[in-house]
Amino acid sequence: MNLFHAFLLGLIQGLTEFIPVSSTAHLLIGQTLLGLPADNAMFSFLVIVQWGTLVSLFVFYWKDLLNIAQAVLQFLLSIFKQRDPSTSLKASRTPDALLGLYILLATIPALLAGYLLKDAVETLFRQPLLQAATRLFAAAILLTLAEALTKKNRKLEAMTWLDALIIGIFQILAVFPGASRSGTTISGGMLRGFDRPSAARFAFLMSVPVMLAAGAYEMLDVLQMPNLTSFLLPLAIGFLSAAAFGWLAIRWLIGYLSKRSLYVFAIYCAVVGIISLTLHLL
Repeated sequence: MNLFHAFLLGLIQGLTEFIPVSSTAHLLIGQTLLGLPADNAMFSFLVIVQWGTLVSLFVFYWKDLLNIAQAVLQFLLSIFKQRDPSTSLKASRTPDALLGLYILLATIPALLAGYLLKDAVETLFRQPLLQAATRLFAAAILLTLAEALTKKNRKLEAMTWLDALIIGIFQILAVFPGASRSGTTISGGMLRGFDRPSAARFAFLMSVPVMLAAGAYEMLDVLQMPNLTSFLLPLAIGFLSAAAFGWLAIRWLIGYLSKRSLYVFAIYCAVVGIISLTLHLL
């Protein structure tokens, strides 16, 4: 992998991580078209470059994340400080605290799945175009169902622990190569009746712990790589590219979803899935 490859893959990651078209599928396609090997080093690059888009999330939502973190911390401290737990919980259970707790709850299924299925997921990366096609078709179906079968009239303020858990279960699909993290979680939110902007906001916020944990876990393998020094510069280029283009993608998508549907992304996923499957068969 040269520096141009790293920049291009970072650009693909940044533009497609938050837009519901499957960043991993596009990275697998890009990897194949650039002639890059589907080895452990490439798997590590694809996982860690997601930290670049994590930075863009922090930059875009820094106020929300700060308020949520402070509210959750205050909520937890109040449990231990007050003599009357029921009064303490009721007084400190602010909307931001609840949202933070729901994000943590929604994170648990994906973290468990990622840990238990890590070896299986790495094996699936050995056939990138086939996996990309499969997950793109799944994304197209899921996005279509989310648009066609839901009322989309709930706000995040109406979220319950069951909503968070179900959306978190949808995030398990994003553990597999080619699955769209934003597509599956936004669809999960919409299938629970949330409007598009609310579903997207929760999907983006809940991706922070999973992306952070996945990148940290994969970093352990990267530190043991024999050619680590030569790998760091391409990784840095991909990281910065993903961060810059990820911020642009978030800003664009939030505005788009306030006025338009997800059908265009469903059609796009179906078309690219057909192309990917054709290339695989050829």
